[in-house]
Amino acid sequence: MNEKLIQFLNKKVEEYNRPDFIEVDPIFVPHQFSNNPDREIAGFFSALFAWGNRKTIINKSLELMRLMDNAPYSFCTQHQEKDRKHLVHFKHRTFYSTDLFYFLDFLKQHYAQHHSLEDAFIKDWDPKEKNIERGLAGFYRTFFSLPYIPERTRKHIATPERKSACKRLNMYLRWMVRKDKGGVDFGIWKNINQSQLIIPVDVHVARVARSLNLISRKQNDWITALELTETLKELDPADPVKYDFALFAMGIHEQY
Repeated sequence: MNEKLIQFLNKKVEEYNRPDFIEVDPIFVPHQFSNNPDREIAGFFSALFAWGNRKTIINKSLELMRLMDNAPYSFCTQHQEKDRKHLVHFKHRTFYSTDLFYFLDFLKQHYAQHHSLEDAFIKDWDPKEKNIERGLAGFYRTFFSLPYIPERTRKHIATPERKSACKRLNMYLRWMVRKDKGGVDFGIWKNINQSQLIIPVDVHVARVARSLNLISRKQNDWITALELTETLKELDPADPVKYDFALFAMGIHEQY
């Protein structure tokens, strides 16, 4: 790969991978919490709400946290049916209370048996695998393993088995797994290596990647996410998804 391009992208990572980035990004929401269980639940919701205007995403995520008494782990694990009454009217775009209640059912059951949501991603996954693809597919199956599943809720969790780029889940995994001196990502999950992560691909990332000839596919799907990740591994095999900072920010703030 062109050395000038590598230097350029590394410079952009340094430019955007810093605390100033946090307040205008959905990762701002889990950064409001000091303990890891709250961070991973707040991060889970804010990542899954991450489509559309970022200010709205942050505001709706913070609204949900307030409805959970700003204690998402305690609420998810200890709430009773009566505590859901004030959640009935919550919605974000196509995410309604029907979806939220299923999410709460899953989280309550999951945390009754596991200490971390990471366990749901590694249940059907071998840590020796090249990437987290099977972990994402396994998470989808695990998440929708309760006896009653509102069919409409399935659209809110992506899976590579349906060729989705899984942008929001890959972004969430970046937050939870990556750790560096930038201070943006948390790095609180230890069973997944950051070299196994897949780049979150959305329209902004894909547009910049094509303009820089990092990918050739026209679709923004799972195969494209794999293609881009493999290209970025040529720049940094140990941490390819750090370039999400460069590609996404350039797509939002610069003329690409």
